[in-house]
Amino acid sequence: MRNLDLDLLRTFVAIADAESFAAAAQRVHRTQSAVSQQMQRLESHVGKLLMVKQGRTKRLTDDGMKLLDYARRIISLNDEANAALATRPGQTEVVRLGASNDMAENILPIMLGRIAKSHPNVLLEVRTGRSPFLMEELKKGELDLAITTRLDPNLPRIALRSSPTVWLCAADYQFERKKQLPLILSNEPSLFRALAIDALDRAHLSWRIAYLSLNLLAIRAAVRAGLGITARNIEMLTPDLRVLGEADGLPRLPDVTFYLYMRDESVDEAAQQVFETFRGMAF
Repeated sequence: MRNLDLDLLRTFVAIADAESFAAAAQRVHRTQSAVSQQMQRLESHVGKLLMVKQGRTKRLTDDGMKLLDYARRIISLNDEANAALATRPGQTEVVRLGASNDMAENILPIMLGRIAKSHPNVLLEVRTGRSPFLMEELKKGELDLAITTRLDPNLPRIALRSSPTVWLCAADYQFERKKQLPLILSNEPSLFRALAIDALDRAHLSWRIAYLSLNLLAIRAAVRAGLGITARNIEMLTPDLRVLGEADGLPRLPDVTFYLYMRDESVDEAAQQVFETFRGMAF
């Protein structure tokens, strides 16, 4: 039985994630022609066409999709084995992880559990905060990894989850569609603030700011107190809140994507391994 080449699989996964040979070449630190040659070798090895050109991007064939799942698992197991053997008993590696407040209650616990299982010798230093500030800390070198809603194409990133953005109010809130909308918002800069105001302005609906805060817990408290409505990801919905929508006369809001970012390729090996652990995982 033939053995699959890990280097070829890594390049294949990079192409699948970046959707182009040029972007994948930067990720795997090879020339574009070398990446193309690697894919020719991999397709020759498996005897299948793995991807086809679609405009300026590369689209996986059915066989390519099938191999991609196996490739991710093979790479993950390989890296996990190397990490386990490279670490001496009792030795710990510190990885500084920042997480946006929105994800502290859902994605973060799942991630922490998986990191503890696959990297038992990694000591996580976790900080929570707002996405724009976490990105600043990441670029300054104060964090190794960060989970945020910001999109920065210049940093290595993995899309963890896309979530619906919804209008939330207290369960007993009396919504009056003909009155000016009282909004509960974060201070700027805030993605959800921008999404809410943009959607209302496009729909020509009148609004006012009823409550402002930098703190997500304070925003949640204000919504529960019935001070107004807010726009947040669906994960913020709890039994004491309810969703307002198009049936209530409110515009639909776009989904938001939560990304795991790595500062750059110069971070410690432990941070790189933690980062790669989540490539292709579903949350």
